[in-house]
Amino acid sequence: MWRPILFLVAAAHFANGLTMWFAPHFWYETVPGVAMMGPFNLHFVRDIALAFGMSAGALAYGALAHDRTAAVCGAAWPALHALFHIGIWFARGLPFDQIAFVNLAGIQLPAWLALTAALSFTRKEIRA
Repeated sequence: MWRPILFLVAAAHFANGLTMWFAPHFWYETVPGVAMMGPFNLHFVRDIALAFGMSAGALAYGALAHDRTAAVCGAAWPALHALFHIGIWFARGLPFDQIAFVNLAGIQLPAWLALTAALSFTRKEIRA
């Protein structure tokens, strides 16, 4: 039941990582709220692209191999990233704006779904 969620989040993280790596200016200029965090920094954007790629790989491998440990490792960075963005939202005064919506739909929901999916593998799913 949880494997499709892991594959879906892995695909989204892979696509985001590829966009960040190969079209970093496009990513920086089009994702709401990113430019508010400071000037464009290619090194920083590509560092984060690598984290998204690693997460995608671990989530996909965990789902494919029924490996809970890999899935949890793949979900750990997005969950920490999501916590960081909750802190940013509080620092912004808890507005319900486009940036908050993108944060919810693009960061919070995938991160917590992936972590829940990874932690919810049953013994039967792991051995299958």
